[in-house]
Amino acid sequence: MKKSLTKLLFFSIISLHFISVENLKALVPYYYFPETKNLKKESLSIGKQAYQLLYFGQIEDSLNLAKLAVKINSQDEALWTILAEAQLANKLYNEALISLTNAQNINPKIGEIYFAKSNIYLKQSKLNKAKLSLQSGIKILPENFKAIFQLGNIYLMEKNYERAIKEFDKAIKIKKDFWEAINNKGLAYFELNKINLSIISFQKAIDLEENAEPLLALASCLRTRDVNEAILLAKKALKKEPNYVELDYRKEQLWGEKIQNSTEKLFENNQLKQDILIAKKKT
Repeated sequence: MKKSLTKLLFFSIISLHFISVENLKALVPYYYFPETKNLKKESLSIGKQAYQLLYFGQIEDSLNLAKLAVKINSQDEALWTILAEAQLANKLYNEALISLTNAQNINPKIGEIYFAKSNIYLKQSKLNKAKLSLQSGIKILPENFKAIFQLGNIYLMEKNYERAIKEFDKAIKIKKDFWEAINNKGLAYFELNKINLSIISFQKAIDLEENAEPLLALASCLRTRDVNEAILLAKKALKKEPNYVELDYRKEQLWGEKIQNSTEKLFENNQLKQDILIAKKKT
């Protein structure tokens, strides 16, 4: 389609300068002029191809096809979102934001577009813009527990722990077994020195999913209360996910200063030396 369309446009431009109206009428039947309906159909087909290429990791080719799709049809928000995804894969964050804004201008009632913009703002460390975009999307999709959870995470990053807990509670109300939100409630409680509530949250999270994060977090809570249990939990956590041995990795998981300090003190225990060495070799 690309080649034939280029030829057609080239012919049209030349004809304006060198062919009389009478001759043009005589030549038109021999050339195919795509209707708007056909162009839109072709643009969607190209957009799907771009998305498939993106799925298979061919991010540059995907970007080129997505650009072509929106050139053919700039009034379809789906094509703009595909272009934004391709731009995001190529780390063209500002361009992706522009594409998503174009999609919003066409249809401002798609909550997922606001969520996508929020994710980009987070990559750019623009927490306030990320928060505002999430809030706008949640107004459209108030039952999206993942978006509500993400909003809670932003409050966690801002050290607004009470508000973070409220958002996590909203997400859990929608999805009762949302262990990630229950876990992050525990992180917030720990920074508020509400260790008993932290323990309850981490234990609930473990009951739902025996993940390394709540296991190690619970170990940190029990460090001064039941050191033997804390050591057993820490060993199990590091075996499941060795990356939790690293402070920076835990920071990426939104662990606050207080629980980080408690974990580092726990790791000073001689009974964990071998486990820590093994974990570090695997990271």
